Amino acid sequence: MFGSVKYCSFFLFLSIYLILISVNMTLLYHQEIRKEMEKSCTFLVHFDKGSPAIATEIKEALEGSDVSAKIDAMKKAISLLLNGETLPQLFITIVRYVLPSEDHTVQKLLLLYLEIIDKKDAKGTVLPEMILICQNLRNNLQHPNEYIRGVTLRFLCRLNETEIIEPLIPSVLQNLEHRHPFIRRNAISAVMTIYKLPHGEQLLVDAPEMIEKVLSIELDQSAKRNAFLMLFNCDQDRAINYLLTNVDKVSEWGELLQMVVLELIRKVCRTNRGEKGKYIKIIISLLNSPSNAVIYECASTLVSLSSAPTAIRAAASTYCQLLISQSDNNVKLIVLDRLNELKSSHREIMVDRIMDVLRALSSPNLDIQKKTLDIVLDLITPRNINEVVLMLKKEVMKTQNGELEKNGEYRQMLIQAIHSCAIKFPEVASTVVHLLMDFLGDSNVASAIDVAIFVREIIETNPKLRVSIITRLLDTFYQIRAARVCSCALWIIGEYCLSLSEVESGIATIKQCLGELPFFSVSEEGEAPTDASKNSQQPSSVTVSSRRPAILSDGTYATQSAASETSFSPPTNVQGSLVAVNLRSHLLTGDFFLGAVVACTLTKLVLRLEEVQPSKVEVNKASAQALLIMVSMIQLGQSPVLSHPIDGDSYDRILLCIRLLCSTGDEVRNIWLQSCRQSFVKMLSEKQLRETEELKAKAQVSYAQPDDLIDFYHLKSRKGMSQLELEDEVQDDLKRATGEFIKDGDDANKLNRILQLTGFSDPVYAEAYVTVHHYDIVLDVTVINRTKDTLQNLCLELATMGDLKLVERPQNYTLAPESSKQIKANIKVSSTETGVIFGNIVYETSNVLERTVVVLNDIHIDIMDYISPAVCTDAAFRTMWAEFEWENKVAVNTIIQSEKDFLDHVIKSTNMKCLTAPSALDGDCGFLAANLYAKSIFGEDALVNISIEKQADGKLSGYIRIRSKTQGIALSLGDKITLKQKGGS
Repeated sequence: MFGSVKYCSFFLFLSIYLILISVNMTLLYHQEIRKEMEKSCTFLVHFDKGSPAIATEIKEALEGSDVSAKIDAMKKAISLLLNGETLPQLFITIVRYVLPSEDHTVQKLLLLYLEIIDKKDAKGTVLPEMILICQNLRNNLQHPNEYIRGVTLRFLCRLNETEIIEPLIPSVLQNLEHRHPFIRRNAISAVMTIYKLPHGEQLLVDAPEMIEKVLSIELDQSAKRNAFLMLFNCDQDRAINYLLTNVDKVSEWGELLQMVVLELIRKVCRTNRGEKGKYIKIIISLLNSPSNAVIYECASTLVSLSSAPTAIRAAASTYCQLLISQSDNNVKLIVLDRLNELKSSHREIMVDRIMDVLRALSSPNLDIQKKTLDIVLDLITPRNINEVVLMLKKEVMKTQNGELEKNGEYRQMLIQAIHSCAIKFPEVASTVVHLLMDFLGDSNVASAIDVAIFVREIIETNPKLRVSIITRLLDTFYQIRAARVCSCALWIIGEYCLSLSEVESGIATIKQCLGELPFFSVSEEGEAPTDASKNSQQPSSVTVSSRRPAILSDGTYATQSAASETSFSPPTNVQGSLVAVNLRSHLLTGDFFLGAVVACTLTKLVLRLEEVQPSKVEVNKASAQALLIMVSMIQLGQSPVLSHPIDGDSYDRILLCIRLLCSTGDEVRNIWLQSCRQSFVKMLSEKQLRETEELKAKAQVSYAQPDDLIDFYHLKSRKGMSQLELEDEVQDDLKRATGEFIKDGDDANKLNRILQLTGFSDPVYAEAYVTVHHYDIVLDVTVINRTKDTLQNLCLELATMGDLKLVERPQNYTLAPESSKQIKANIKVSSTETGVIFGNIVYETSNVLERTVVVLNDIHIDIMDYISPAVCTDAAFRTMWAEFEWENKVAVNTIIQSEKDFLDHVIKSTNMKCLTAPSALDGDCGFLAANLYAKSIFGEDALVNISIEKQADGKLSGYIRIRSKTQGIALSLGDKITLKQKGGS
């Protein structure tokens, strides 16, 4: 028994000893990390590690008299120092042999060397040898050469050591009156840097007053800008007084100074919104500046400060002017982003600028064209629809010349835009539909499909255009090359050919495009390739037939002949005929999915012919011809002529059509002639309903409290107020009255986002409120001293994992007993990926020599903060699904037993949009397939396909597939779904 007690005591002692070692190692590690973080780096130099320089070689070159060798040696020394080497033995050599050099390049490299070496020891005191360089710096500040003086003053802007700077202050102040502007502007920057040091106000007590005098007499624009910037940062009241005193001269100042003025106005108005009226006049006057940078900043400042219609119109006009005048595509994209923001908050003003925005379509860049069309489509009204459509028609016609490389993609975007216009305003459809039908045979398959979908929707929503569209479609059907476009066009023919002449023309057109029957000769089947099989070898289109699974519009997988059409050769002609046989060429390459569509179309046409054709003989003749075509397609699919036989789905579909034509009942006739079209009408109505709901969701409804203060505009004093100031006051009152200044639920959301970082028993308690903006994360950390001691040099040390980057290290604080402090930290985000922020709080107390470390809980940044629900078409979803290479497959493992409830839970957990129509999810069949879509703030697409099935025991099984272009979003979203799918919180 005593042996076991000794045994346990030994292990207890050993575990305590190991814990103490780990704590000491942690302390040492954090001290080293902190020491590294405190080192500042003001420049970077590329270093080739393949050929490292030796310290002795550098020393020999510095001691020599060759200036070029000294320059190379100094460059090598600086590169080594920047990459972690210390080289302590070089300092005295540089003081002896480099310091006296008169060469300008050597002197500049010397200053760079002095900038990066450690000037303090481990205790934080300045090294005694640094006194050797003070006299040299003083001599440089009084050097007769302006360049030496200027670069030395610039070097002082990067020094933080008060002991080195203090003896040089008189020489710095003398340079404020030098005759050369290069020296004066650097002297002003040096004064500002010294004044901003921890004890700088004691070193330069009257610096703001001195700089104000310099500013009043200075003529050089760069020096004036530096002087005003110094007042802006160090004495804001003096900067404001100078600005208001010279308000009439602001428009004559240089570009750099005007930019600082705008920054000052933003800062002042942010803290005191009541004074913005007098500053808006200055901004309006600067809108006429010749500098594009200034007028862009003016427009941005106007939008952020004022809601007056006059100010917003001026900003919109400025943005449109920049959009048209600038040739840089990046500038155009930035301006379009600003216009998009303006559209969201001031749509009625942007509507008047719609034609100016449309002029950006002249740019050949697809991103610019897409953003322009997105903005314009949200600004269409009955008043401007005709002008917009006319402009879009002109752009479509320009794409026919084929000069630009991406004309096909641009044409597709234009067709989609015209489609959207025609849906919103049906009266314009008649002006564009016939023009667009010329592109049904476009070599760009995507744009041709968009035209076919547009025609299909217009022919249903505009009954007056039915006859003209059908006539035009039958006339141009032979020009269609893509199989998917043929399928859509055949469906239109089968559904909307209603009169006797239309039905007969439809049947004749299909027969002509199929060519002569049979598709191959039976007598020559076993011999050399027949004429028909030779036709199948012709590259009528680059079409690849495969048996790979295809994703359908409801998210399910099906086996069909997948065709990928890219470009087309001249059409094949039937012997003795000039009609192109586009349907025949596709059948001879094995596209029996299209063959099934042909069979369904012929069946519908024959059934409708029975209703409109009084002659039974003609009906029977047409029925026999249709049956012959269907049998020939089945015969072709089962023959060895083709490399791939007909697939089972297409075979069953064609066989169903044959049986239907042989024995037709009234119930079946109604299904084929009426129910199909009714389903299409229902689909369109659901689509319109979804779009209406989305528009309602976008409209933000604000509420004001009944006891809020109301200002009466007509009772206000107008004395000394301009029209712009009056408008601005009115707009602010309206916003206040409608509750636009109030953020609903802000306090509740803030409480939900507070994270506890330390325990309640720790000497320092900390909690953080995490705010995720578009490209950065703000940590608002509350630190509470729970001890009776004063905590000195308290520092929040943070580190990140993932694509996160700490912008700047928070400064040190002194915390009184039982007091609190708010510390803010900014972290940049570069991609949609789950990241982790970890760190600790380090502090000192008067009675303990060593620093104390409190380790913080990790902060996990949720991917849900980066993605938001988005909408895309089924065709776009399938295209992206095929293109994206990263897939994460997650097996369903949940306690939820309802398919619909599980889908709703996944949608809520992943913050995604369900693209599958609600009608497709109705019912209880034990199976559910749906597509989800979201977009990140970085423009990345996230695609999710859910396929689940209810088992006999009531549990759900299946898979959730996630696809994206980048690995990070696919893995992070998969982890999120795995964590949340069980149905827990």
